[in-house]
Parts: sequence; C-alpha cells; structure tokens
Amino acid sequence: MQPKVLLLDEPFGALDALTRAHSWDQAIAIHVRLRTTILMITHDVDEAVLLSDRIIMMTNGPKETILEVLDVGLPRPRDRLWLASNAHFIEARARVMELLYARHTRPEAA
Repeated sequence: MQPKVLLLDEPFGALDALTRAHSWDQAIAIHVRLRTTILMITHDVDEAVLLSDRIIMMTNGPKETILEVLDVGLPRPRDRLWLASNAHFIEARARVMELLYARHTRPEAA
C-alpha cells in the first residue's frame, strides 16, 4: 500500500526509548520514500518537533480549539543525532514547551 495520508494516534507512546527512536527513524524513511502526508497525534514534544513540519497545539477540554500553529522549518531529511544539537530544533522545542507550561500553570497566558 502507498496511502496518500497516514493518520496516527500516539503510535509510539507505548514503546521503550530505543524502539521508539528506531520507529521515528522508520517514520522519517517512509515519509522520504513515499512523500506521504502524515497526521499524527502526540504528547511527546521531541517527537513532534523531530517528525513534524507543522505542529498544531490544541487547547484542553471538550471544546478544543487551535492554540497555536508552529512551523518547525527544519530541513529534510532529518537526522535525530544532528538535530539534538541544532539551534533551530532547540528553539522549536523550547517554544512548544513554553506553550505547554503556560497553558498548565497560567491558562490566561496561553
């Protein structure tokens, strides 16, 4: 199968760290090979920044709305080890963390 869109809901959440990292690499390889659009739900900040071109942050509750859309802007293909020390990766990760922190400690700031 070569789907045009993959919908993934927390696909790596129950994996140990090594298996998760290997699975991230496989997801990157599938995207490079098939050019498939991937829509993924995740609560893992590193996973979101590593795998995404765009992160859509949602509000909490039964009437969720879009809080912010963050364009990640990292070049592809991506290498996990290189990104770990990349300033743009670190900045994008920090922005997501700031939004999460503000939303949970100071909801009015989010």
